[in-house]
Amino acid sequence: MGIIKLENIRVFTNHGCLIEETKIGSDYRVDLEVKANLQKSALSDDLMDTVDYVLLNKIVKEEMAIASKLLETVAKRILDRIFIEANMVTKATVLISKINPPIGGDVEMVTIKMTDKRKS
Repeated sequence: MGIIKLENIRVFTNHGCLIEETKIGSDYRVDLEVKANLQKSALSDDLMDTVDYVLLNKIVKEEMAIASKLLETVAKRILDRIFIEANMVTKATVLISKINPPIGGDVEMVTIKMTDKRKS
């Protein structure tokens, strides 16, 4: 087994429950961790034998671009697409952070974390 991480993917988009959030937009940080068998690619040195992190980044950016009220909804879409498009991934964890959330306090970010496993 092995782990591939994409850390601090920066996105500006329009998620939120407040009308102002969907109009103005916010900065977000996304962190992604996937588990897969990396032994074959370690020997073959062939991209076809591993999880392409370019694909993972593309999935994150495309799903983050679709406005939603809840970050949980976006995280679920990201996880679902990973299991559809990256066949080698057995488990994935995504963290989505809203930077400077409008919650009436001095809060650097609010983060949701979701994990899912490939269904047999």
